[in-house]
Amino acid sequence: MRLIGLAVILTLSLFAAPLAADAQPAGKVPRIGVLSTNSQASVSTHVEAFRQGLRERGYVEGQNVVIEYRYGDGNLDRLPKLAAELVALNVDLIVTGGTSPTRAVQQASKTVPIVMTIVGDPIASGFIASLAKPGGNITGLTQLAALGGKRLELLKEAFPKVSRVAMLLDPASSAQGAIGPDTRMTAEVLGVKLLSLELRGPNPDFEGAFRTAMRERVGALLVAAGAALALHSKRVVDLAAKNRLPAMYASSEFVDIGALMSYGPSIPDLFRRAATYVDKILKGVKPADLPVEQPTKFELVINLKTAKALGLTIPPSVLARADRVIE
Repeated sequence: MRLIGLAVILTLSLFAAPLAADAQPAGKVPRIGVLSTNSQASVSTHVEAFRQGLRERGYVEGQNVVIEYRYGDGNLDRLPKLAAELVALNVDLIVTGGTSPTRAVQQASKTVPIVMTIVGDPIASGFIASLAKPGGNITGLTQLAALGGKRLELLKEAFPKVSRVAMLLDPASSAQGAIGPDTRMTAEVLGVKLLSLELRGPNPDFEGAFRTAMRERVGALLVAAGAALALHSKRVVDLAAKNRLPAMYASSEFVDIGALMSYGPSIPDLFRRAATYVDKILKGVKPADLPVEQPTKFELVINLKTAKALGLTIPPSVLARADRVIE
């Protein structure tokens, strides 16, 4: 009887072993990689939001999880090396902030799970097969949302006399490389003429773009999402102020450094939600089986200090809709 009981236990253990094979071994502290294009200081709020999301799920950095950070400091050419470093550390997964870091990790490994954030169009970028069934080793969150029309609508409501608007575009960004149909349709309804200003190459000619805008006598500016625009955010904000152009941006990070207003997904919220994916992957769920999420939280942010410096008045109707006002 004792031998039969032992045989049963061994047989059950053999069947049970594959069920837990993909989860973290008992006692093993998970190691997470984080890769960002920008500097540590510039993405500190994103990283803290990610840490908060981890804490909400029971992971405390330095106690039961290790996080390896790598920052490109604005240099896209550094990303492949940094991605390779994280892969060589045998991290359990890598969280990426943006299209370029995601591509760098994708090229460094086809097996290490990747949780992407703030990627414009992950399907067009070749990261996933579809939002519902990503396939492969990449999942996470996209900031893909047709918001150009909404931004133009808010800009026109704030400055009703504006009839010509320039749109700064990053053609390298799959999500915002052209004026979308929603923006064109809104412009037609509002009676606004749009001027497309594309920023190309590793050293975009921002000054030239603004000279064109002023020559065409535009009354306001729409700044789309894109890596080149994010990397040179201070330069764009300064040029808009220098040319006294009221501008609407895709991200509140611009407003925090002096831009007038922004409307778009909450980037910290995307990073906080990325922790949910991390938790599921560490517990054995495959990235291919985790649908990619779109933004759920959007913010209108207005900088009244900048408005005052430009001699502009934001109507009460627009201020009342703001999620955050900088005074």
